[in-house]
Amino acid sequence: MILQYIFYFFLAYLAGGMMFGALIPKVFCGLDIREISKDGNPGTANVFLHAGPFWGILVLICDLLKGFLPVHLAAGSLGTQEAGFALIMAGPVLGHACPLLGGRKKGGKGIAVTFGVVAGLYPFLHSLELLIFWYLLFSLVVIVNPHSLRTGVTYLCWLVSSVLCGIYPVFSTGTFLISAIVLDKHKAELRHLENREVKFIFRRN
Repeated sequence: MILQYIFYFFLAYLAGGMMFGALIPKVFCGLDIREISKDGNPGTANVFLHAGPFWGILVLICDLLKGFLPVHLAAGSLGTQEAGFALIMAGPVLGHACPLLGGRKKGGKGIAVTFGVVAGLYPFLHSLELLIFWYLLFSLVVIVNPHSLRTGVTYLCWLVSSVLCGIYPVFSTGTFLISAIVLDKHKAELRHLENREVKFIFRRN
């Protein structure tokens, strides 16, 4: 059983390490997203910006799938009750943030992959629903800028609400590990924030 958990963790990690945000624009558009983007992040947003909507959507789908598939396969094979499943949940995000080829410097920030991971818990979608709720809240109602601050607040609220709402302990542990990885990838930006802004969409000027 332990070997199965190790296998699925490394499968998840290696899947996460496939950097579609760098590979697809390079192969099909001749663009090095890490070089031309402001933050050097091979993520969906930068592909949308520099390569266009079609390639951005393709990268988004690939990043979602590399989170979804290994987690969903592991859930079907091993179940989700044992503590080791939390490591499998974190595997794709860790692989995306710190890929085997390139390490942390070449990794992405793991947001799209996170959505894929929690979707992979189907039919247990409470974690996904909470993550969507917080992202929409801080994007459309209480608008937090810049993006790094919005992400930090969203993931912290997602983690706390997962615990308070009684999400399965294994899923909450996975949420903690994922949040730690994503926040670590944003820590440099969070330390040097300028032009912080919080707007309440329902407030009249």
